This record gives sequence, C-alpha cells and structure tokens, in this order.
Amino acid sequence: MDAILDELGANAFFLLAVPAFLLTMLVEWKLLRGQHAGYTGKDTASSLAMGVGFLVIHAGWSILYLSGWSWAHQFRLFDIPPSWWAFVLLFFAEDLTFYWHHRLSHEVRLFWTAHHTHHSSEKYNLSTALRQSWWEQFYQPFLWVWLTLVGFPVEMIIIQQSISLLYQYWLHTELIGDLGVAGLVLNSPSAHRVHHGRNPRYLDRNYGGILVIWDRLFGTYEPETEPVDYGTVKPLTRFNPLWVAFDEPLAMLRDLWSRRTLRGRLMAVFGPPGWSEDGAHSTAKALRAQAVGAPAVE
Repeated sequence: MDAILDELGANAFFLLAVPAFLLTMLVEWKLLRGQHAGYTGKDTASSLAMGVGFLVIHAGWSILYLSGWSWAHQFRLFDIPPSWWAFVLLFFAEDLTFYWHHRLSHEVRLFWTAHHTHHSSEKYNLSTALRQSWWEQFYQPFLWVWLTLVGFPVEMIIIQQSISLLYQYWLHTELIGDLGVAGLVLNSPSAHRVHHGRNPRYLDRNYGGILVIWDRLFGTYEPETEPVDYGTVKPLTRFNPLWVAFDEPLAMLRDLWSRRTLRGRLMAVFGPPGWSEDGAHSTAKALRAQAVGAPAVE
C-alpha cells in the first residue's frame, strides 16, 4: 500500500511538472520557429495526446503492477535500507535495466510495436519526449521486478524511475549541443538525437537513459557526425493518436498472418523489425552495415 501511495505521489508530481513542460516547450517553440525540428500543430497535438493517454492508462495499471512488486519483495534476497549508498547502487542498477529494456524494445519486433510510438515523430523537440507509448508500460514492470527481488524497496525504485524519466525530458531538443567531457558519462541531447535518427548509421544506437557508459561498454554508442533525419524507417502517414498507437501492432499481426512457416511466424513476433522470409532484410543491423561498409549477420 505504501508503494501505491508513493506511485500516486509520483503521478501527482508529474502533473505538477506539466506547467514546466509547457513553459519550456513554449520557449523552445519561439527559438525553433522556421527550423526543421520546429513545432507543427498536428505533430505536437499528436505527441501531447499520446502523453495524456499514457498517463490515463498508467494511473490504473500502476496500481496492479506495484501490488505485484510489493508481493515479490517478500521473497527478496537482501534487506536493503533506504540509505545513501543504496540509492547509489540503485542509480546504476536501474539505469542498466533501462538500457537493456530500451535495447530489447528496438531489437525485438513484439516490443518494437509498443516503443515505435516514441520514434514516430519526424520532428525533434521537447514535445517528442511526451509522445509516450500506451503499450510499453505493460511489459516494463516485468523487467524491473528483479530490483525488488534483490531487496531494493519498491518506493526507492519508483523514485529512481521518476528521476530517470525527468532527466530524459530535456534530451529531446536541438538547442543543446555536446556536453563535452560530461558527455563521456552522461546521456546528452546530442547522443539522443542520434537515437531518434533514421539515418542508416544511426539505427539502434545510444540506448542509455541517464548514463551513456552502457552504450560505450556494450558497443552501441554512435556519435553525432551527420545531420539527423528523424522518424522511423517506415514513416507514419497520419497524426491521429489511435493510428500512432495501433499502426505498428496491426502491422505485426498482418505479418504474422501472412507468414507460411513456423520460423517465419516466430520471427514476425520475436525477430528484429524488418526481418523477412525471402531474405530481403531491411533490419537495422543490415541497413547500418550497408551504410558503414561492414558485413551483416542476420
């Protein structure tokens, strides 16, 4: 129950942050007027609608999964107190969890159908940060549950997740460049712009949340060396929030129905996005390898 109350408090905190979001977006809009990444009415409205839908769904779903986390916590391996050193450990553990969750959301078709929403805008501004998936939140808690099984209190996990989400808001802008030496450790707008690019060499790069060290450690880091072309390889053609939310899940179901072999059906769900039975792959790995002149192994 305490964890649920803390989650309700976190949701209330985000609602209180809405005026700050709107104010910073207004400032950015004025500074970006006439530029490629600037605001357009339909795109911004679509992003805001997706954000509102996310909050509405999350308000109910969080009560269920937090009850599950609290139940799982009774089987914890250690009793970790809410101390400063525990928050330091949790900072790295939660950020590493986000990295692998984010990477799976790009490399596994089933998860990409949910995460696709966040990448569907061809603009890159602070409103893009609010273009949250309605479906991604349904599988995220299962990837974070290990933290409570280790022994971190659920309340601490909620706090760290909130910190990470707020940090990532300001990454969605073209107004801030490289962070210099700090960018060797911290995720930056420059690194995250690469992540939102559909340039072949930028595909499936820079998955970090607060830290960029995981990308450097696991070989998924790519610096910003060319202008970013924002959006998805298969662009969306409509701004309707329902289209944004359902287009990719329906595309996966169509592929699943059309596949003629068991392997094809499994790959339609659990393979990388862009995989095809005929071998004419347009996966991120294949497109990136072609762009950088390296062989791709599918």
